[in-house]
Amino acid sequence: MAEAARPRNRLLDLLPHDERSDLVSMMDRGPITPHDVLQAAGQPMRKVHFPTSGVVSLMTPLADGRAIETATVGKEGMVGVHAFLGGGVLNNGQAMSQVPGEMLSLGVDSFRAFVDGDGKMRDIMMAYMQALFAQIEQAVACNGVPEIQQRTAKWLLESHDRADGDEFQLTQEFLADMLGVTRPSVSVAAGTLQAAGLIKYHRGQVTILDRSGLEEASCECYAVVRSEYEQLLSPFS
Repeated sequence: MAEAARPRNRLLDLLPHDERSDLVSMMDRGPITPHDVLQAAGQPMRKVHFPTSGVVSLMTPLADGRAIETATVGKEGMVGVHAFLGGGVLNNGQAMSQVPGEMLSLGVDSFRAFVDGDGKMRDIMMAYMQALFAQIEQAVACNGVPEIQQRTAKWLLESHDRADGDEFQLTQEFLADMLGVTRPSVSVAAGTLQAAGLIKYHRGQVTILDRSGLEEASCECYAVVRSEYEQLLSPFS
C-alpha cells in the first residue's frame, strides 16, 4: 500500500516514517463487516488486524451461548495482541466486528518477524498491551455498575471515538449482548439518553448530538480508560 494513501491507525502512526512504510507495505487492506468473527475461540490465529475505522469487540463466550464484551478496539489499537505474546490460539475469547469500517491485516509470522527487528514496534506494543489490559480490568469494574444508562453512555462514547463522524450503526439487541443485559433495559436507557437530547437513535443508526452531555451521563470508567491510554502511548508521539 502506498504511504501517501494509507489509512490512519494510531499505533502505526507512532512508528518512525521508514519503519511504518515498511510495515504498511506488507499489509492487506480489507473491510470490517458487522458481526464478522475475526478471531474465534480455540482456533489458530492467522492474522493481526489494525483497524483504521470501525469497531471490533473482544468477547468472552459463556456456557449458555452468550458472549460478554471485555474490550473494544478501533483505530487506536490492534486485534491480535496474543501474537505479540507468542500465543497462537485464543483459548477463551473471540474478536467480533461490530461497527463497519476498514482495517489493515498482516500474517502472524510476518508480524512477529517485524516486531523482533530493531525498530520501535516492540516498545509501542508493550505500551498498548498495558493500555488494553487496563481497559479489560476497568470493564470488570464497569460490569458492577448497576445503572445501565451509564454503561450505555460509556459504550456509545467508545464507539464514537472510533467512528468516522457522529453517526454509526448499532442495534439494541447487539448492544444488550455486549453489555450482558436485556434488550428492554437497553431500550429504556437509549430512550432516556435520546429524550435528554444526547443522542438520536432510529432504525439501527445512532447519531451523537451532545458529546459533553454524554460524557457526564457515563460512568467514570470511560474517562479512566481514556486517560490510561493517553498516558501510556503519548511518549511515542
